[in-house]
Amino acid sequence: MIESLPRREREVFETLCRLESCTAAGVRAGLSDPLSDSAVRTLLSRLEAKGLVERAPGPDGFRYSPVQRTETVAAGALRRMIDTFFAGSAASAATALLGLGQRLTPEEAAALERMIDQAVERKP
Repeated sequence: MIESLPRREREVFETLCRLESCTAAGVRAGLSDPLSDSAVRTLLSRLEAKGLVERAPGPDGFRYSPVQRTETVAAGALRRMIDTFFAGSAASAATALLGLGQRLTPEEAAALERMIDQAVERKP
């Protein structure tokens, strides 16, 4: 459903997923191209009506959070990116990510090695 959202709704939703829980002002501050406060509140209301966002009263106003776990949303977005830009190849996507030049910590490298070993051992 997320891929079918209009561009601005998707941007607000993805910002909220990144922040996990925040006020409309927090979402607005997290946008790369900020909208008016009323526009952010309208988009959050639309997302709430679609069942993607929930709100709860907080000490600083309503706090919004994604209904689905962020990991679930991220996995779907990553799958779409791999399908779109890497012809469905997780290995090509991983190679591209590693080629961005960020240095891995020893813990990250060990975790990647374990995941590669598990992927190789999986049966189709």
